[in-house]
Amino acid sequence: MAVSRLIRPGEQRLVSFDEFRESVSDAFVPLEMTSADHDDFRGVVRGATVGAVRISEVTAAPHVIRRTPRTIRAANPDYFKLGLQVGGCCILAQDGREAALTPGDFAIYDTTRPYQLSFDDRFRMLVVMFPRHLLRVPPDGIAQLTARRVSGRQGLGAVVTPLLRGLGEQIADASPTVALHLGDAVLDLVAAAFAEQLHLADGPTPLSRGDELQARVTAFIDERLADRELDLQSIAAAHHISVRHLQKMFEAEGDTVSGWIRRRRLEQCRRDLADPRYRELTVSAIGARWGFADAAHFSRLFKATHGSTPGTYRAAATPLTETERRIR
Repeated sequence: MAVSRLIRPGEQRLVSFDEFRESVSDAFVPLEMTSADHDDFRGVVRGATVGAVRISEVTAAPHVIRRTPRTIRAANPDYFKLGLQVGGCCILAQDGREAALTPGDFAIYDTTRPYQLSFDDRFRMLVVMFPRHLLRVPPDGIAQLTARRVSGRQGLGAVVTPLLRGLGEQIADASPTVALHLGDAVLDLVAAAFAEQLHLADGPTPLSRGDELQARVTAFIDERLADRELDLQSIAAAHHISVRHLQKMFEAEGDTVSGWIRRRRLEQCRRDLADPRYRELTVSAIGARWGFADAAHFSRLFKATHGSTPGTYRAAATPLTETERRIR
């Protein structure tokens, strides 16, 4: 997916309640929205997509927005959203918790479960949306983090907040390669900030033996994604566990080992396809580079995951310059 340019502040067009409601659902996931004053409501959503990360800025009048069981049934993509409060205040509710966000604070929420955001006054919020599997925080940890306020004034929050605030302009002006790396940097910093939150309450808390093993296993897989011989037997043997134990560990999180490997390989392929440095490599060569020996199978998997063939994705993400088009 190409980097779409963020609208500059002077180019904003405030829209009515109905238009805004449609814009929000189109930019994110299907949502329900209510406002005490439809007639005077004004708001705008502007954003850019960088690889798998969607970064949007929302400015609007007071309203309440809900992700309900009905809207989840309508479309249930597997995403996390991070909301960074830039102006005004927000109450985020999910999983029986509420986070009161003031400017500089942020919190994470899960689109696969109901949530609510309440804005009592005019506000501005930066929203970062990305596939859940890209956030490298232990699954048990994520269950503790939704709808928990992270202060932008201390710890890693003080690093993440200014980065996200300035990211819109950086992405708008960046080359596709730089923008791609910015998106990856955001995910790494966000993961670090939430990992820090898991240990703040009572000082560092060791992971359980199961969590520690799973962290070692996923790191082992990531280091060997290019190895076509990577399979359940080699992973289990490297960690001195049975194949069945390995399978059950992933099944406990609603996943499979092969599914995890496939998604991580496809993510590496997506990054390479969006990187102009690899433009001279064919699509099939990039697939083979990350363990997909069958080009047709790779193309089908990529399209099922990203909505377009690898070639179409690359053309949108790294358009040729005028000089390159003339040469070709």
